[in-house]
Amino acid sequence: MSSKLPNDGGIKMVVAIIRPDKLGDVKKGLAAAGAPSLTVTNVSGRGSQSAKKGQWRGEEYTVDLHQKVKVECVVADIPAEDVVDAIREAANTGEPGDGKIFVLPVESAVQVRTGNEGPDAV
Repeated sequence: MSSKLPNDGGIKMVVAIIRPDKLGDVKKGLAAAGAPSLTVTNVSGRGSQSAKKGQWRGEEYTVDLHQKVKVECVVADIPAEDVVDAIREAANTGEPGDGKIFVLPVESAVQVRTGNEGPDAV
């Protein structure tokens, strides 16, 4: 009886760029999917969302970089597809600027405290 290991026995990093106001929903979705560990970074960038024009003290300016949140989740024992599905469902508003999700292979991992390596480090 052979059981297929998640991620073919490897380690995957799921990186998502999402709206800041969807972070709470994404955290809940990841916890429900069995992937509660994550790293969050505040970032700014641009994609399909259009630039916004504004005025301040009589001067016109353009905001073409939007505030986003980058969520990184490294998984070995949970399928990366489950993590992607959880993020997509939680972050989706149906509007431009909802974000992107990327899945990357992780070559190696080492846990600082224990020295565990590979999937055991995750």
